[in-house]
Amino acid sequence: MSAVVHRLRDVRRARYAVAAVFAVHGSVTGSFATRVPWVQDHAGVSAGQLGLALAFPALGASLAMPVAGRVSHRFGARTALRGLLALWTLSLVLPSLAPDLLTLCLALFVYGAASGVSDVAMNALGVDVESRLDKSIMSGLHGMWSAGALIGSAAGTLAAHLGADARLHHALAALVLTTAGLVACRWVLDLQPAADEDPPPRFALPPRSAVLIGAVGFCAVFAEGASLDWSAVYLRDRLDTSAGLAAACTTGFTLTMAVSRFAGDRLVDRFGAVRSVRVSGVLAVLGGLLVVLGGHPAVAMTGFALLGLGIAVVVPLCFAAAGRSGGNPSLAIAGVATITYTSGLIAPSAIGGLAEATSLVVSFGLVTVLVCGLVVLAGVLRAGDRRVRVSPPGAAVPGRRS
Repeated sequence: MSAVVHRLRDVRRARYAVAAVFAVHGSVTGSFATRVPWVQDHAGVSAGQLGLALAFPALGASLAMPVAGRVSHRFGARTALRGLLALWTLSLVLPSLAPDLLTLCLALFVYGAASGVSDVAMNALGVDVESRLDKSIMSGLHGMWSAGALIGSAAGTLAAHLGADARLHHALAALVLTTAGLVACRWVLDLQPAADEDPPPRFALPPRSAVLIGAVGFCAVFAEGASLDWSAVYLRDRLDTSAGLAAACTTGFTLTMAVSRFAGDRLVDRFGAVRSVRVSGVLAVLGGLLVVLGGHPAVAMTGFALLGLGIAVVVPLCFAAAGRSGGNPSLAIAGVATITYTSGLIAPSAIGGLAEATSLVVSFGLVTVLVCGLVVLAGVLRAGDRRVRVSPPGAAVPGRRS
């Protein structure tokens, strides 16, 4: 009995450790995003060239994600996460050092690859801890990522306001976040592959289950990317609001997502993953309709808030379902992550291109159609629904030992 209690205590401690890892990961993103104008000026690139360079993080992440499972198999989950997370936090310094377009693209490719492999590793550990605790935690973990991104953004905003050199800002941030990440990794579960478990392939197409689950994530991330990048423009250009009110719309959308993720675990525990995503999809569709049909800023802002509320828990539940959908959790999670990263890559440009050809109303009509997919496809997340598949507390994941 004492051994079981000790094991459960370790799992609970690992939950908070993984939550800290998610916050560190998000902080890197927030730290970088606020200094993009400085990076653009330092590299001497135009807006169009910057747009090209900003496609490279998603490209690097998509290509590198399958490697995460092999690294975890070779070194064990704790050591792999420690190394991959440190690679991610240290890569923060690279973009600000780039003097031209070519080096900026290369720096952002490495930055994105480091983000992708650490993302897969930490989500795989999050899924494992969730299974052992027998309660939903993935939404809260992604809420911690959002909180970390907000903290990183706040620090970056202060640094920019003070006129700090981004090279110094990012070097200090990388030092702090690397240290925090290494400390947090001390308490994550040290999962090791079973003796007879074959290493995952260096490259493999996502399993069919991951493709279907990824389709759900694609719809949610497309709506997220469109709302984050275009909600302020929509209010300013379509509804003729002030720049401050337009910016407040984007902030409200972000905060709605963060708060919803922290509250999401209780809802998922009570109603299950499938029902939660279906209800979330209905809210997102309603939000999209308010954005498209509403002719007043307050109506549109309410619509964007509902979009944030509706898509907040979808991606965490997609990762949870992927981690339980087959015999190779890391490969399935990498497949889902690749699809969602691709959605995030194409959404802003797709919205802009469609708006150029037609209007922003039509663009967000497309978003509304896509979030209908959350209602239609929610059933594929049944693999991650603990109301259907229940693991006893402290039980090991098949094929893994800790």
